[in-house]
Amino acid sequence: MKLLGRYVDKGMQGNVTLMPEESEDMWHAYNLIAEGDSVRSTTIRKVQNETATGSSTSSRVRTTLTIAVESIDFDTQACVLRLKGRNIEENPYVKMGAYHTLDLELNRKFELRKPEWDTIALERIDMACDPTQSADVAAVVMQEGLAHVCLITASMTLVRSKIEVSIPRKRKGNVQQHEKGLAKFYEQVMQSILRHVNFEVVKCVLIASPGFVRDQFYDYMYQQAVKMDIKVLLDNKSKFMLVHASSGFKHSLKEVLQDPAVLAKMSDTKAAGEVKALEQFYMMLQCEPAKAFYGKKHVLRASEAQSIETLLISDNLFRCQDVNLRKEYVNLVESVRDAGGEVKIFSSMHISGEPSEVIT
Repeated sequence: MKLLGRYVDKGMQGNVTLMPEESEDMWHAYNLIAEGDSVRSTTIRKVQNETATGSSTSSRVRTTLTIAVESIDFDTQACVLRLKGRNIEENPYVKMGAYHTLDLELNRKFELRKPEWDTIALERIDMACDPTQSADVAAVVMQEGLAHVCLITASMTLVRSKIEVSIPRKRKGNVQQHEKGLAKFYEQVMQSILRHVNFEVVKCVLIASPGFVRDQFYDYMYQQAVKMDIKVLLDNKSKFMLVHASSGFKHSLKEVLQDPAVLAKMSDTKAAGEVKALEQFYMMLQCEPAKAFYGKKHVLRASEAQSIETLLISDNLFRCQDVNLRKEYVNLVESVRDAGGEVKIFSSMHISGEPSEVIT
């Protein structure tokens, strides 16, 4: 999703202008737009024209309309969002208050205005417009003196850093210069990983190379992590996976990602984390039922007592037509976070997001 403009004041009122660029962006738009919002976009309107002789002709004209949204239909097959509502701005072709259906499509910008923007809607924009927020797989393809640090989303691979270091050749009786060059190279790659990989989002980090370069780098990185007490690396050691690649160039990623073992490790990584959280909840419900609560009434009571460690909630609840009910769920999420708890918002399009109850 491309963010073309954003103005939200301190009173949480304002508008944003967005352009969906891929199918996943239409899903984000569906989650953002609610009944009662106003949306402005270009559309085709059939216009009747009456001639001087009294006969009428019809033509199709492209115009820009702003409607107050009354109903929303998401066609997942055609990847089109259909918004029906009344025209609320003067237009030469459409009367004020006349009904019209806006079709939001890929690469067609639209302006969205809400009576009040809440944190869930603003987070959704940040997630949609910043690909690093959804990139839950990272990869380092490397060979001696060359490395590419990449982030992999569902639809693209982003090269965040390219590292090139000249490493002296090994010479008989003098390998110190070679080892110094390698250490300098490994240090730069490690710093690049720390700078570009968000371990709160990323579930799997692939380190790929020909020969033993990946093993030597991995050993160096964890020796440094222990020596310098780099907690983010020590806490996420299980996320690293060493695999073979033919070179340190970006195109080698293609063969890496086709490896069945890699596919198994990174398959639906975000959703896999959600499924694991759900399994942990069911396990707690069986073994320690006094620590697991479900259903709106019980969860709200637990929130009031500030005793929620992890809240599992479906994004379906934020699409409810009742504004006050949506606010209630938004306040629940904010209160859990303010009390130091973790919130996992499940996608209702995935099996893990099917339960519509609030769970903790």
